This record gives sequence, structure tokens and C-alpha cells, in this order.
Amino acid sequence: MKPLLFSIPLFLTAFSANVAGQSASFKTYKQKLPGSRLEFTMVPISGGSFKLGSPAGEKYRSADEGPQKTVKISPFWMASLEVSRDAFDVFYKDENTSQNSDVDAVTRPSAQYIDLSWGMGKEGGFPVNSMSQRAAVMYCRWLYKNTGIFYRLPTEAEWEYACRAGSSTTYYFGNDEKQLEQYGWFSANSGNKYHKSGLKKPNAWGLYDMLGNVSEWTLDHYTENAYTKIANNASDPRTPVQSARYPKVLKGGGYDSEAGELRPANRIKSEPAWNKRDPQIPKSKWWLTDAASVGFRVVRPLKQPSPAEANAFFREILGN
Repeated sequence: MKPLLFSIPLFLTAFSANVAGQSASFKTYKQKLPGSRLEFTMVPISGGSFKLGSPAGEKYRSADEGPQKTVKISPFWMASLEVSRDAFDVFYKDENTSQNSDVDAVTRPSAQYIDLSWGMGKEGGFPVNSMSQRAAVMYCRWLYKNTGIFYRLPTEAEWEYACRAGSSTTYYFGNDEKQLEQYGWFSANSGNKYHKSGLKKPNAWGLYDMLGNVSEWTLDHYTENAYTKIANNASDPRTPVQSARYPKVLKGGGYDSEAGELRPANRIKSEPAWNKRDPQIPKSKWWLTDAASVGFRVVRPLKQPSPAEANAFFREILGN
């Protein structure tokens, strides 16, 4: 296991970039999805500083959310919505990729042996669900290969920064959890199922469903004392890649989460039990039978890596 350090490779950052000089292009845009008529909206997230984690007195707080640290975040774009089932299916059905191969540059998931949407909805704007972090990263790799633009999962710090949208309260809209039903689908209002994306109010930066609907994968490996290792004013902190599949960090909570789990500071760790009903031996690397409320969204760093750097990144994350 690699030592626990907190840094992210320079090619994934843009904190030192001349953002003012690139302001003409740093704006909201729509990305067409190759091989389809679909598109998704990318929202610019300006760089800045914020307090990662939660203060000691915050309601529902867990010990792994502290100590709070002030960190710097580089500019990036984030998708306004979670990745949809419609979009993921374009990747899933792309016959130009291999299926379930460990050696192919771009691999698509193996077939689902049961309906892992559990009847909650597929076409028409529902979020994709029940997939592993590997599946989410492989979708990003496919996007890169087909668009020439480097997309990836957000780091834990990037995700929280974007979710807070300049706020420092328990939720990005304030401290009153009674308002949650206006912003997200969770245990109190979801009817125990996810819903089409974008039906609730966005945060101040135009991002929808950051709280609830489906939990969202990040790049980070989970450790309980992660924030004790981060220096104040660190730039773009991230735990290093580790070969272990579990646990990884998810954020935001899902349709089956309680109010306290939807706080921006809350850290969710993935567990092997999320795939306990998978009858395959070995268990699927792609699908999670018992994590129906797990999805993801993509980000694009302002400073794009070279092709060699991008390919090295995906090889490191995916282990091939």
C-alpha cells in the first residue's frame, strides 16, 4: 500500500493557470455525446478556497469529517446533472469497445444479469445507478477517447466545494433541514426510488441533485482520519490511488438516505456488502446488486493533460 499523502498530479490541476486569460472559454457549454443525439451541460466552477469538512458542533456530524481544513481548489467544469441511464447506455452499447476485458484501452460493462434499476426508471432522464467506481471511471475514459476532452470523476474536495457553492452552512441552502425536500430526493420524499434528474432546485452554482437521488462516486480512497493529513491551504488535496477496491468515498447521499447523510460534509464509504447478492464468481467489477442508489457525475479540469498524462491517469486508476 502506498503511503498516505495528499496531492493531485499537476496535470489534473489549474490553480496556477491564467484563468483571466481564458475567461472567454471558461463558461457553461453543452457536450454532445458521441454516437447519439444526447448532450449534457457542463457548468464552470471558478477556483477558490473553502473549509473542507464540518465544524465540531454541526448536527449529524461524524468524526471523519474533521478537523476542518482550508484548502484551495483549481477551476474546473462540473456536469449540471448526474450521468443519465440514457448516456451510460450509449457507452454500454458501443460495439467499438471490448466487453469485460482487462487489457483493452476502453472496456464496456458486462451484461446485467438482472435489472439493476429495480424498476425505478431507465430512459428519459433517470440517473444511471448500481455501478462500481470502475464503471464510472471507464465511462470517463470512453468520453475522453471519443471527444478528445479529458473528463474524470471529481475529487472529494472538488465535489464538496462545488456542492457548497460558496456556503458554509449545514446544507448549501442553510441549516434548516425542513427545506431539503425542495432540493433533493431522500428517504422523506422519494417514495423509496430515484427520480428523473433536475426536478428539484439547484444550488447557487446551477448544479442539480447534489443532495439525494443517487450518491456520487469520487476519486478518493476512504480513510477515517484523512483530514488530519491535509495541511491548511493545501492545493487540490486527494488521497493517492490504492489498489484495494474498498472503501472509496461517495458524496451527496441517495434517495434512501436520511437527512443527515445529505450534508455536503458527509462522507460515505463503499463496502463489499454492496455486492453481496451478486451470484457471479468472481463478483462483478461493474455492477452492484445492493447499491441501487449509487451513481456519479463528471468533471473537466480547466487545465487539460497531455494524451500521455491522461492515459497514465486512467491506467493508474483502473490498474491496467
